[in-house]
Amino acid sequence: MRGRWTILAVLFVARTAMAVQFQSIAAIAPELGKALNADLADIGVLIGLYFAPGIALAFPGGAIGRRFGDKATVLAGLFMMLAGEALLCSSSSWSVQIAGRLIAGTGGVLLNVLMTKMMVDWFAGRQIATAMAIFINSWPLGIALTLVALPLIQAGFGIASTQIAVMALIGAALALVGFCYRPPGHSVAPASAQAARLGPPAVWAVLLAGAIWALYNVGFAMIFSFAPSMLVERGWSTAAAGSEVSIVLWLTALSVALGGYLADRAGSRNALLVASSLAFAALIALLWRGSPVPPTLVALGLVCGLPAGSIMSLPARVLAPATRALGMGLFYMVYYATMLIAPWLGGRLALWTGSAGAALGLGSAALMACPILLWGFERWLLVQARTAPQAI
Repeated sequence: MRGRWTILAVLFVARTAMAVQFQSIAAIAPELGKALNADLADIGVLIGLYFAPGIALAFPGGAIGRRFGDKATVLAGLFMMLAGEALLCSSSSWSVQIAGRLIAGTGGVLLNVLMTKMMVDWFAGRQIATAMAIFINSWPLGIALTLVALPLIQAGFGIASTQIAVMALIGAALALVGFCYRPPGHSVAPASAQAARLGPPAVWAVLLAGAIWALYNVGFAMIFSFAPSMLVERGWSTAAAGSEVSIVLWLTALSVALGGYLADRAGSRNALLVASSLAFAALIALLWRGSPVPPTLVALGLVCGLPAGSIMSLPARVLAPATRALGMGLFYMVYYATMLIAPWLGGRLALWTGSAGAALGLGSAALMACPILLWGFERWLLVQARTAPQAI
């Protein structure tokens, strides 16, 4: 009988495969740009396209899972990821590259929405905080693995070999989910058929919470999407740059867990969110402006994960059980829309200034906006408490 920790391992591998596929463009961006005759803005478009389907699918993703089953939908998502990567490998045509990223991203959205729900099904009321911390860490660990491994594979065997490696990992995740995942033995209560309505204060609060999460991820993404290219501009090899930047991702696994622990025990989660976001922004700016690379990256890794737990606790302060599905759909729509635009904007800034480091400046600015948005969130929360206190 497969236990819940085995199920966690299966879902961890699947989400790691998604992270690897997302990061596979940025990890070999200098060589890929030459092969496709693409500039940094074009590469930014390819990176961001992975998130584009989320704008349309994040909201109805849960309903799709209820209609066809969680496992079947996740398997379909993995098949789409595999098909999209195969397209990327089959042709260097720009239109094929776009189609491949969109197809793969559609599969990734289905995984992102449904696997979180599957985790809750298995761990609700039973060490869910520990399990979710492990599950969330699959993303930074997958990106770190990509930054280390794919440049080495590309240097030894070419660009197509990196795409084959990504397909192999997705195939392994597909097999694991297909053969090892099963729903929990206890029954999971179905969602209410009666749609709950979010009042305007709750809508605005959820949208602001989603914007905070999105801008936090913009800061995070600018590091692993453009810092390797910035270091290459400064004379580093692609493999060395990717390996060095991966330090941030490896240490993030520790700082995310530490941040969650501190958020649960701190007198003010908001204070932790503000302080760590501003420290994160300052360290990105220092890296951009030429501070010593290794110690700055170590400090970034130890700080950048600290706000995550506090940010992800914000929607729970707004949403009652009856409005949670609708509210989280809005939350993730903001995230996906922002993450579609941000890599392109970072690439445009890099072209305009002549340096990939300008994208890190964008990431630093995004993080500095988080405390302002948090102030707005708290204001709308007060309005909601006065108009619908039962939703808190």
